[in-house]
Amino acid sequence: MEHLTHIARGMLGIVTFLGVALLLSENRRAINWRVVGVGLLLQVVFAALVIYAPPVRYAVELVGRFFVQLLAFTNEGTKFVFGSLVDQSKHGVVFGLSILPSIIFFSAFTSALYYLGILQKIVWALAWVMSKTMRLSGPETLSASANVFLGQTEAPLLIKPYLNTMTRSEILCVMIGGMATVAGAVMIAYISFLGGTDPQQQVIFATHLITKSVISAPAALMFAKILLPQTEAVDTTLQVSKDKIGANLLDAICLGTTDGLRLAVNVGGMLIVFTALVALVNYVLSHWLGDPLGLNPMVASLTDGTFKTFSLEFILGLLFAPVAWLMGISNDALLQSGALLGTRTVLNEFVAFINLADLKNAGAYTDPRNLMIMTYALCGFANIVSIGIQIGGIGAIAPAQRENLAKLGVKALIGGSLACFMAAAIAGILV
Repeated sequence: MEHLTHIARGMLGIVTFLGVALLLSENRRAINWRVVGVGLLLQVVFAALVIYAPPVRYAVELVGRFFVQLLAFTNEGTKFVFGSLVDQSKHGVVFGLSILPSIIFFSAFTSALYYLGILQKIVWALAWVMSKTMRLSGPETLSASANVFLGQTEAPLLIKPYLNTMTRSEILCVMIGGMATVAGAVMIAYISFLGGTDPQQQVIFATHLITKSVISAPAALMFAKILLPQTEAVDTTLQVSKDKIGANLLDAICLGTTDGLRLAVNVGGMLIVFTALVALVNYVLSHWLGDPLGLNPMVASLTDGTFKTFSLEFILGLLFAPVAWLMGISNDALLQSGALLGTRTVLNEFVAFINLADLKNAGAYTDPRNLMIMTYALCGFANIVSIGIQIGGIGAIAPAQRENLAKLGVKALIGGSLACFMAAAIAGILV
């Protein structure tokens, strides 16, 4: 009976998320419902294969184990530089030394795969499946497929020759694809602090994160074609840009290391600033409003101690709790889950994942199904800051599209969020 309730709520969530996209569509009459149907089917089929087909699950777990092994390799390099400071048995998890180095190493590793042409072949295979089934243009399916591994400003490099001449609908696809997934370098960090030091737990979360990234590719294309339907003729050529990173393999690794270092410093800086800003806002809400107006004890009473004061997390929890319910989160964790979803959207996904890991480690958020659903829901770059990142990053390599990038930013944020919510709802139905 409980499973039927989960299915019913998840189905309602899927219909609601599609309804929101339909409501915000620029041209409802032009929507190709075949594309929508195939996109939804691809998501369900792949998720079902991973969950219910042992050979597929084993294959995805192998990839997950490979990611976990990369973490072990990263630790060797980190120990060489920082010595006993990275010993978690003595110092616990020091974020700057235990997590951020994995971003640097994976960026260098990805750059090497790109130079060797291995990454392009994998991306091409995924794009071929989606282009043949969804009958969309080659460049947009390539970019969406590349987002399984690359970030929102790196993936468009695979279709750099096509960017300046792409239609608005195709550009929105590129943008939503970047919002709906996370880069592999960041994903490996999430595996680390969600799985802790337990390799088995790391493999479980790696499997979920990889699965989510793959099913988000057709989800991004689907929502883009609802929000901004394609009405012009498009280029169906499926050809990956032959531009290489670096003059040789060693140069590619060095460039990837530099990019990874820049990303790691950026992530560390943003976490310092955003954590401080949240603390500032919470101080104002708690001490300037919560105490004088008697809101703090009221919040603590209403939430049975889950939130002890009137805070930003409590406000975001209220706003996003209905979304969490539609995804299938249990009623006792709606406010916490809503706060995590709000944090991902208003701040960024890194802060949200850290908060989820903290709740998990503190024993306040341990239901395996809720953890799985939230892992799917938070795994995406769909936040306000990403709009600026895409305008600056993609606009730099496609100046002719800068105006479209600016105008479509909010739509991309909505589409990326809906794609993440959809993936979470599907996972909640199937598990």
